[in-house]
Amino acid sequence: MIIKILLLLSISFAVPAKPQYGTVIVSKVISVYDGDTFRVNIDSLPSIVGKNIPIRVNGVDTPEIRGKCQYEKNLAFKARDFVRAKLATAKEIKLTNLQRGKYFRVVANVVVDSVSLEQELLDNNLAYEYSGGKKLSWCK
Repeated sequence: MIIKILLLLSISFAVPAKPQYGTVIVSKVISVYDGDTFRVNIDSLPSIVGKNIPIRVNGVDTPEIRGKCQYEKNLAFKARDFVRAKLATAKEIKLTNLQRGKYFRVVANVVVDSVSLEQELLDNNLAYEYSGGKKLSWCK
């Protein structure tokens, strides 16, 4: 009986997962603001939701263009240029695990020619893992 009650309580207090909206293919990259934010067109969606859409790369944080110190700003330009080059030469850009972020942007895992953009940013020391909350400082 106690197990049944505990099971019922655990189900009733479960936090609902954020809705995810599948996978889409990017038709065109409009702009890259920094290492983890860019704008795209997705032709498979109606224009009102598929044109000039801001995308936030899921699971990482890159330095800010308007950073708090010169080191952060310099690294931000390096991260932005890295992402620009990857997206500009890509044959396919896939957005997976789409969800809405806290600023109503689309947050997604980004796969460029079958390779995780998040992992490439991490491997090149242009990002750190981020899952929300307080961000780490890039300034030393």
